[in-house]
Amino acid sequence: MSEPERLDIDHLRGWIGREEVASEVLTPEKVRQFRATFDAAPGAPQPGEAAPRLIHWCLAQPVALMSALGPDGHPARGGFLPPVPLPRRMWAGGHLDFHDDVRVGDVVQRASRIESVEVKEGRTGTLCFVTVLHRISAEGRPLLTERQDIVYRGLDGAPAKAAPEPAPAGAHVREVDASAPLLFRYSALTFNGHRIHYDYPYVTQVEGYPGLIVHGPLQATLLLRHAAEIHGAPPARFSFRGLSPLFDNAPVLLNADATEVGLKLWTSRPSGPFGMMAEAGW
Repeated sequence: MSEPERLDIDHLRGWIGREEVASEVLTPEKVRQFRATFDAAPGAPQPGEAAPRLIHWCLAQPVALMSALGPDGHPARGGFLPPVPLPRRMWAGGHLDFHDDVRVGDVVQRASRIESVEVKEGRTGTLCFVTVLHRISAEGRPLLTERQDIVYRGLDGAPAKAAPEPAPAGAHVREVDASAPLLFRYSALTFNGHRIHYDYPYVTQVEGYPGLIVHGPLQATLLLRHAAEIHGAPPARFSFRGLSPLFDNAPVLLNADATEVGLKLWTSRPSGPFGMMAEAGW
């Protein structure tokens, strides 16, 4: 029986419409830790001060018991997200509209809803896409609206093919050391136990990758910060899509080109293909 037949799509679509609400206070110390992780001076954040964009990904994350984790370090399947029976789970992309700043001391609430569950056949085999809509607010003040795209797939790799063309260099290029300490710190900030980001024996021997994987949200945050530095202000709209994984065995290159509506951005490794594509608008 093929993988698509083993996936009970009608059962998985029963999760559409499921909702979850969680909240957490944004403390000054969390802001200091976030800034330091991105090699910015931690400073002394004060109540009411605007916090860095995308710090909400570090707040109100699921808190599962150790006994409730799956073999990959994620919370076991089921619960809010549908129990997709495919072993690899990745953040494929998303879109964010920013309405207001998250501020130090805010009680940040995330209201989440499963919007869709779809199964497709891709180059790497069967893929299951789950789309989640998040509405982030603070005491009734809308902060941002976010669509999150999650993809699940099997362990089998893609058929052998010619190496992809290297990604071009953008007009604005910055190099980041995708070191194991950076990946570990970001996992800690986001309470992310996914072993592909810190467990070298697991990621190479079980999942078959050549090194630790650079988080999708980490790449997105680096690209958004690159865009804000170029433009002089954080964007009002930001979207991103993962194309191929990046690993800790090479630097990450942040690239940007101006467009008529903002900036086109992408990550890559030296002489490597596109890792993530993104667009920022003001």
